[in-house]
Amino acid sequence: MTTHAPRTPWARVAPDALQAMLALEETAGGQLDPTLRELVRMRASGLNGCAYCLDLHAHDALAQGESLQRLVTVAAWEEARHLFTEREQAALALTDAVTRLGEYGVPDAVWDGAAAHFDEKELVRLLLAIVTINAWNRLGVATRLHVKERA
Repeated sequence: MTTHAPRTPWARVAPDALQAMLALEETAGGQLDPTLRELVRMRASGLNGCAYCLDLHAHDALAQGESLQRLVTVAAWEEARHLFTEREQAALALTDAVTRLGEYGVPDAVWDGAAAHFDEKELVRLLLAIVTINAWNRLGVATRLHVKERA
C-alpha cells in the first residue's frame, strides 16, 4: 500500500481562505436539515474520492443519529431509493449532477426534480452546500489530507 505524503497545509498557509470557506459553509448549509446536509456531503465526498471528508462526515452524521445503513448505501442511493425520502432523493440527484458537472451542466429534469421538493431559498442553499463540499473535497484530495485513525 502506497501512502502519499500530505502536501502544503493550505489552511495554515492561507487562514483567511479557511475562514472564508467556513463562512460560506455556514451560510450555505447551516440552514439545511442536518441529516440532509450530511447525506449530501457523504455523496459528494464519495464521488470525489475524498476519504478525509467521508470519515469526517460519517462521524458527524452518526453523532447526529443517522443510521449506518443509510450512510453506507448513499454511495448507491439509486439502488436503495426506499431508504431515502423523495426530498432526499432529489437532493442526491442534484448532488450527483453538480459534482459530475458535464458538458451540458445540470439536466433540467434533475433541477426541476429538486425544485419540486425545495422552495427557491432552500434550493439555492442546497446548491451552495453542494458547491461548498465539492470545494472542500478538492482541497482535501489535492493536498492529500489523511484520515486519522479513531479510537
